[in-house]
Amino acid sequence: MHINPDNVRIETSWKQALYPCFSRPYFQRIKQALLDAKTQGKTVYPPNRLIFNAFEQTPFEQVKIVILGQDPYHGAGQAMGLSFSVPRGIAVPASLKNIYKELQMEYPNYRIPAHGDLQYWAQQGVLLLNASLTVLAGQAASHSQIGWLEFSDDIIRTLNQAHSGLVFMLWGNFAKSKAALIDADKHCILTAAHPSPLARGAFFGCNHFRLANDYLQTQGKTPIDWQISAI
Repeated sequence: MHINPDNVRIETSWKQALYPCFSRPYFQRIKQALLDAKTQGKTVYPPNRLIFNAFEQTPFEQVKIVILGQDPYHGAGQAMGLSFSVPRGIAVPASLKNIYKELQMEYPNYRIPAHGDLQYWAQQGVLLLNASLTVLAGQAASHSQIGWLEFSDDIIRTLNQAHSGLVFMLWGNFAKSKAALIDADKHCILTAAHPSPLARGAFFGCNHFRLANDYLQTQGKTPIDWQISAI
């Protein structure tokens, strides 16, 4: 299958930055796997219109922070194309609950939201990137081998090369492994345990949200307002 990069529907600045990627063999594998799933009547999350939502919400030149997730949520209505985020009306996942708890530890006046919609962060320059951008319903990591990992590695490499003074938040061993793609002399790399309850609270006390904002200020950048609307 040949893919014309001009036909890939993704936010304009990202399309320019990632243009060579859309002609690479892995992107053809991704396209074929998604077509096969559709032909076989399988449900893929997120829906097509939200697969590239992280890029729509955070244009290339506006990226300040990258929070790397591994896989979209695979339950009905959960995945919205932003790592760790779920739409309003969907129960807040356990990992995100722990992220909110950490924020309240760092900022005692932080009001924990009753929802899990992180678009407000994305619109301020927080790229909420999953390493795989799709998943089959009910099957965690089911699309991790179709080419998305190569694509997301290329995204990290492109950000690393084109920008300076970014913050990369890498939580858990999978995300930490991506530090090898990042120039620590140009960027701030923050690593911690995963916020999942399976990490038994090891995420707490990482202070990443304050550290990220402190670093952004040293770079002359506006810090992130982490306070999402509480309702």
